Amino acid sequence: MKTMQSGPARKLPGVRQIRRAAGILKPKSAIVLLKSDHREVEALFKAYQRSESQDEKQTAAKKICDALKVHTRVEEEIFYPAFINATGEESIHDEALVEHDGAKKLVVEIESTELGDRMLDARVTVLSEMIKHHVKEEEGVGGMFSKARKAKMDLMALGALLEARKQELTRDEPGRKTPRGTRASFMGAAALARAEGPRPHARRQP
Repeated sequence: MKTMQSGPARKLPGVRQIRRAAGILKPKSAIVLLKSDHREVEALFKAYQRSESQDEKQTAAKKICDALKVHTRVEEEIFYPAFINATGEESIHDEALVEHDGAKKLVVEIESTELGDRMLDARVTVLSEMIKHHVKEEEGVGGMFSKARKAKMDLMALGALLEARKQELTRDEPGRKTPRGTRASFMGAAALARAEGPRPHARRQP
């Protein structure tokens, strides 16, 4: 089941302030940023496969888990609410959330796996397959990103929100700082995006 498009999504305010506060000099589309996250995670899985010692595997697994926790969080807080608001595509939205839930459970298991436990390889392998499928569902023809473009979502505004939120979530990493004002700017625009409520759609078509 899907809904027909009802015109361009409304623009999110506060984008300039967010970019300024977060030090974002060259804003990118939300889809470009999310695809970049996908490529990063794919590279981390390959790094895990190349790991030879248990210590290397544990380190690579932690990087995979950390990257996925940030990625799934910004998608769920910013991109997914904007997507369902603009498109009304409930099935693809709900399936993405279910896939996230499955990945999160595996991340918890991987993070609790002790050094040298032979189950680490199996868990990372299954997580890799889950992420591959999830990425295909988002990036593929007729997938979430394609539908977001067709709905004329404000992808540059969402990109600014995504980048600012990622900076906030990773601010405790060594050498990384979050400029003052990022949180206030982010929260204001993101809250509005969630509070706008569903846009009107045409009748559902069978």
